[in-house]
Amino acid sequence: MALYSPFPNYIWNLSVAIALESGGQIGEIVDMCQPIIEAAAGGGDVGTPAFMKQWAAMGDKLIELAAEDEARGGGFSASDKLERAALYLLVAERMQGHGAPGREATYARALASFEQSTALGKINRERVEIPLEHGTMAALYTRAAGEGPHPVVVYCNGLDSCKEMLYWSRLPQALARRGVSTLCVDQPGTGEALRLQNLPVDPHSENWASRAVDWLEAQVDVDPKRIGMTGISLGGHFAPRAVAYEPRFASGACWGANHNWREVQDKRMKREGENPVPHYWAHVMWAFGAKDMDEFLAKSDAMNLNGHMDRVKVPFLVTHGAQDRQISVDYAHDCYDQLVNSPRRELKIFTAREGGVEHVGADNMAFGRDYIADWFAETLGGHTA
Repeated sequence: MALYSPFPNYIWNLSVAIALESGGQIGEIVDMCQPIIEAAAGGGDVGTPAFMKQWAAMGDKLIELAAEDEARGGGFSASDKLERAALYLLVAERMQGHGAPGREATYARALASFEQSTALGKINRERVEIPLEHGTMAALYTRAAGEGPHPVVVYCNGLDSCKEMLYWSRLPQALARRGVSTLCVDQPGTGEALRLQNLPVDPHSENWASRAVDWLEAQVDVDPKRIGMTGISLGGHFAPRAVAYEPRFASGACWGANHNWREVQDKRMKREGENPVPHYWAHVMWAFGAKDMDEFLAKSDAMNLNGHMDRVKVPFLVTHGAQDRQISVDYAHDCYDQLVNSPRRELKIFTAREGGVEHVGADNMAFGRDYIADWFAETLGGHTA
């Protein structure tokens, strides 16, 4: 199964794949991409302002159309358009370098559209704020049906995603269908935490994941003995680390095994493997709160799970795409092999037979989503049918 590739470079095609897998309409995506194909020819970094212009324009048009729907009483129709507006604006914002003109305003419009869509569409997600040692962690809480108490999964971002994209992966909906709630978090270094509070990445993910558990334990609809943790992309580093060091987690999984991300940086400096976003080095320095490359590399030294996975003493699932062009499938085997004290460990490599072979299933997220949802239903006491 191939990644849809309208552009001549991987980074731009990855953004298109994110949009398609997150609920974008193919006709709208074609209309946005066609005028900027030539702008992508210079590589991932060049031409990103043109990308912003086209995708933000589509977002703004959908916001106008949603207002017309709302004026005639069509709240659900307005919500659908606002949902796609927020998606296209966030994809456009994600492609820009730190400090790029219009980036902050585009992000603000995206959040406002998402919030309005939630209200008009009566969508099962509530924005909450979780206290951290410094600042707060915004999150989206999707509840399983019924009074509960329910099991719940903490779901964290990768390097360059946000809680809205976590929701659009449809894992929260798949879990809710199985009787499991989900808390999608903008942990430090991502989403609102980075953009609005300037909170950098904390390699010791148990620090903020434990705060999420604290918050969940105070919710009347949560069973505190059945809390799991997962993460996508670089979240495939943060989730295993958090489960290793926070004993209250009852199960874990990673959607992409980012086992030794520090080593990945050395490979990227040698131009081995694909980058996830344009302006990559500027982005990671921003995300880690580093003033230069030396400081970033020093801060990223802790991003290595070797020597930590033997602390995991609960069920743990490792998933990875067989043809991941960003993070080697070898890291999935490393993570699995080191889960020596997990009472139930599993390794699932997605192959061309089913799909989901690219990084975190960018070519088809359905298989990873279903597999992880079934895993948590089985290990946290939900239901798979």
